[in-house]
Amino acid sequence: MLDKKKKSSLLLTLGTAGALVAGGGAAWFLTQRGVGPGDLPVGAEAIPQDALMTLSVTTAPDQWQKLREFGTPQSQAAFDQNLADLRDRLLTVNGLDYARDIQPWVGKEVSMAILSLQATTPSPSPSPGTAPLTGQETAAIVILPIQDPLKAKEILEKPRTPTSGKLVDRTYQGFQIKETQGAARNYSVTALDGKFLVVATDARAMNRAIDTYKGQPSLAKTPGFAQALGKVQTGQPLGSFYINFPAAMNFTSAISGRPISPQSQTQIQQSQGVAFTAGLQSDGILFKGVSWLKPDSQRTHKVSNNAKIMPSLLPSETIMMASDGNLKQLWQDYSQGASATSLVLPISPDGLRNGLKSTIGMDLDKDFISWMEGEFSLAMVAAPQGKAPTIPFSILFMVKTNDRRAAEQSLKQLDQAVASKYKFKVEESKVGDQPVTNWALPIGGPTISHGWLPGDVAFLMMGAPIANTILPKPANPLADNQAFKATIPNQPNPRNGHFFVNLEAASNAKLPLLQLPPGNQELVAAVKSIGVTAAISDERSTRYDILVLLQKGNKPNPLPSPKQPAGENNSPLPSPTPNP
Repeated sequence: MLDKKKKSSLLLTLGTAGALVAGGGAAWFLTQRGVGPGDLPVGAEAIPQDALMTLSVTTAPDQWQKLREFGTPQSQAAFDQNLADLRDRLLTVNGLDYARDIQPWVGKEVSMAILSLQATTPSPSPSPGTAPLTGQETAAIVILPIQDPLKAKEILEKPRTPTSGKLVDRTYQGFQIKETQGAARNYSVTALDGKFLVVATDARAMNRAIDTYKGQPSLAKTPGFAQALGKVQTGQPLGSFYINFPAAMNFTSAISGRPISPQSQTQIQQSQGVAFTAGLQSDGILFKGVSWLKPDSQRTHKVSNNAKIMPSLLPSETIMMASDGNLKQLWQDYSQGASATSLVLPISPDGLRNGLKSTIGMDLDKDFISWMEGEFSLAMVAAPQGKAPTIPFSILFMVKTNDRRAAEQSLKQLDQAVASKYKFKVEESKVGDQPVTNWALPIGGPTISHGWLPGDVAFLMMGAPIANTILPKPANPLADNQAFKATIPNQPNPRNGHFFVNLEAASNAKLPLLQLPPGNQELVAAVKSIGVTAAISDERSTRYDILVLLQKGNKPNPLPSPKQPAGENNSPLPSPTPNP
C-alpha cells in the first residue's frame, strides 16, 4: 500500500488527467489553427508503450467554444473556473502565459501520457538531484508539437529565472534538458529535433520519453493501436484517449494491495487495451470506443450480440439500467480478471461467493450463475407517480434463463433459506393472473419480490412495489421512452449490451443516484442523460458508443485572464531547434 504522500501524488496526476479528459486542460492549448487529431496521437513515437493511459486533445478553438456552450449557468461558471484554475496552475505558476508563450507556435493537437514509475521498470539512472525509484509512482509527460520552430525558438529562449529551487542543465541521449530542482514540483523540459516540446513531471519520465523516441517500444508501435483508432474516428474529434489494460490492471492491483492470481494475470496479459475518440454533437458528446486482444492472444470472443429484449421489459419509469447478452459469460470474464469492468468495479469475485455462502448457504456459480446463460438487466426504477412509498424506487434484476427448472429449484431453496435463517415472511400473491413471491420482515421494511415474465425471464426486485408496472408486460416500456430513444446510440447494432442513466429525471425525482462533493454537483447538473451500446465486432475486438446528452446553456463569457504571481517565473525552457 502507498503512504499518504504517494497517494496524494498519484491522485494529483490522475486528477489532472481526468480534468483533461473532461476538457479542462485544453483551454490553455487552444490555437487559431487546424482541425483535430489524425490517426495517431501527436508524439505517439515518444510515448512509452507501457504507459498507463494516453490522452490527445484538439487545439481547434471552435470545438472548445462549442463545448463551453453546454450546461446550466452554474455548471458553465464552474467549468470555466476549472479551466482558468488549471491553466493558471499549470502555466502561469511556471512562468508561462498561453497567448504570449504557447499559442504562436503550438500545433494542431497536444498529447499527455501517465507513466507508472515502478521499481521494476527498466530505466536509466536518475539525473543528479532526482530521487531513486521507491515503489509505485506515477509521472506525466505532455507533448506539444512545434508548428513554427522559429517563433518557438524566439519565445522560449528568453532568459528565465526560477523563484524557487534552481535551474539546471543536463544532456541525455544527445538532447539538452532543462530541469528545476528543489521546487515544490520539479519539471524537465526538452525539444525533440525541433518537432516536439516535451514536459515531464519527473526526470525519469523524461529519460523514458527520449529512450522511446530513440527506438524503444512506443505507443505508435502498439499492436492493433492504429487499426483500433481507425475504427472509431469521427469528423472533428475533441480528442482521443487510450487505456493500456494490462498495465492499468497491474498498477491498480499494486496500489490497492489486491494481488492478481496467476490465472487472472494470464487472462489480463492477452488483452491489449481500450481506445476512444470524442466528438461534439448538436446535443452533447459522442464517444466511440473499441477494446481489443493482442494478436497472439489465445483467448477469443464469441461473436454473439443478443441484447435485444430488456428495454421492452423494463417500465418507462426506469432511471438507470445496464444489460448484457449473456450474464454467465460476463461473470466468467469478470471473475477471471479479463473484463474491463474490473477497473471500475473492484469487487472480489471470491468475496461475493464467500458472502453468499456464509449468509444463505448457497453456491453462487452452481446454484445461480449456471442457469443465467442469457440476456439480463439490472435497473433502478422510480415508483409510479402519485404514490408515496417508503422507498421511492426499486432495484430490479431480470435474467432470461437457459434452464427454468434449475432456476425454480434455486429460487425455492432461496425462499427457504431467508425464511428459516432470517425470519422473513414468505408469501405467494398475484399481480393480475401472474404469481409473485414476496419476502417481508415482521418489523417492516422494504419488500423483496420475485417471479416470472413471459419467455422464461426471472425477476427479483427490492424496494418500492412496482410488480404491476412489469406484469404481464409494461404498459409503457422503456424502449418507447423519449429520453431513452434520444440517448441510446444507434450504433453498434446488433448489440450485446446497453447502459442508460437519466440524470435529469433522477434529479427531478430527488433520487440518490450520484452523491458527489458539492463542487462537482454543478457539473453533473449539466448532463441530461448517458447512453451506451456495446457489441462484439469479431473474435478479437468489441465496439462501444457512448452518448452524453448535455443541457444547452448560455453563450459563454471570456475565460478569466491568467493571474501571474509577482516575480514567479520558474519554467525551464530549452531551445526548440533541432539537435545537431
